[in-house]
Amino acid sequence: MSQTLVTADGIPLKISLARAQRRGKLKAIGLVVPLFLFILITFFMPILDMLFRSVENQLVGEVMYRTVPVLQSWDEQSGELPGEEVFAALAQDFLEAKETKLGGKVARRLNYEKPGFSGLFRKTTRKADSLEAPYQQSFIDINKKWGDIENWKIFKRESAPYTVSYYLAAVDMGYGDTGDIVRNKDDRRIYLKLFWRTMWMSLLITFLCLILAYPISYLLAVLPTAKSNLLIILVLLPFWTSLLVRTTAWIALLQQEGVINDILVWLGLIASDSRLAMIHNRTGTIVAMVHILLPFMVLPLFSVMKTIPPSYMRAARSLGATPFTAFVRIYMPNTVAGIGAGAILVFILAIGYYITPALVGGQSGTLISNFIAFHMSSSLNWGLAAALGAILLAVVLILYFLYDRIVGIDNMKLG
Repeated sequence: MSQTLVTADGIPLKISLARAQRRGKLKAIGLVVPLFLFILITFFMPILDMLFRSVENQLVGEVMYRTVPVLQSWDEQSGELPGEEVFAALAQDFLEAKETKLGGKVARRLNYEKPGFSGLFRKTTRKADSLEAPYQQSFIDINKKWGDIENWKIFKRESAPYTVSYYLAAVDMGYGDTGDIVRNKDDRRIYLKLFWRTMWMSLLITFLCLILAYPISYLLAVLPTAKSNLLIILVLLPFWTSLLVRTTAWIALLQQEGVINDILVWLGLIASDSRLAMIHNRTGTIVAMVHILLPFMVLPLFSVMKTIPPSYMRAARSLGATPFTAFVRIYMPNTVAGIGAGAILVFILAIGYYITPALVGGQSGTLISNFIAFHMSSSLNWGLAAALGAILLAVVLILYFLYDRIVGIDNMKLG
């Protein structure tokens, strides 16, 4: 007969082990839950809120709650203004909005679609007490814009709880006179150009960082430890300096009366009246951002190069390879993991930068992130800012997917 093993307390050993495993799992979950909640609250929830704001459009329906349901039955293709019942409901909503002070928010929301709604709503709100039957004529007497069918079409379209208007604006498109989606006029197409500019400038900054960081990282990897540690401190030194201070320093260096132009004039390379314009343009943005992001490329490359055994190069030389051939065919392939890690890190940081381009970029050096910040802090068009951010997030995810398919995210190493 087989005997069942028991513990000192008389509990079967299998049951005791199962309980111990459960306690271990509970402890592991207890340790992971705080981190999971932190990531959920600080990362995923803001992204979900951004995605919701990019389509959310409940303000008009909440404030003009009497007008919106009646307006839905109006046939906008009839060529006639809404009926008297719509204007009567609108009059009641304006009276209430005058007390609650919410009419201005509705006006600002509709003003995003067509300039002029803000003034129209302000004037109507001030004179809301004078509105009386027949309400249609009373509204038109206050402002003739109430007799414009196009304004009513916008009012009806943007009274839906959800909208794609922000996304259309983010790709330089909108609604035409017949309600069809059309491209904006040439002088109003700005965001696609900004997206393209952000992409190629980020790629250029990443490439320049790689070109500059590779020899620096190689030097750090082959030098004795004492000397490499000293140089690593110099690489890390910019991290201990404020970003604003570093950017301001580049303004002093690159401006036409700055240090670099003064040196070039002193050396006789350029004339005093032909000083180089290196600030408040793309050149200033690229130079400043390469300097700021260079350490993010150096550190991953150095950490990978440090793990490559020197015997690889000696073995290649002993087999007849020239130093250049050994470096290209043996050493460089072993640094692909560091190149990938540094490139994706620098590119993602560059694509979202807005402080440095705002200070040194000028009109031609600003990126899409500057307009996202503008709409969030100045124009208060959070819906458009969220749509621009969502498109930027989608572009990054697509590039990340392509990177994974071509290079392989598993091959990316930070050391």
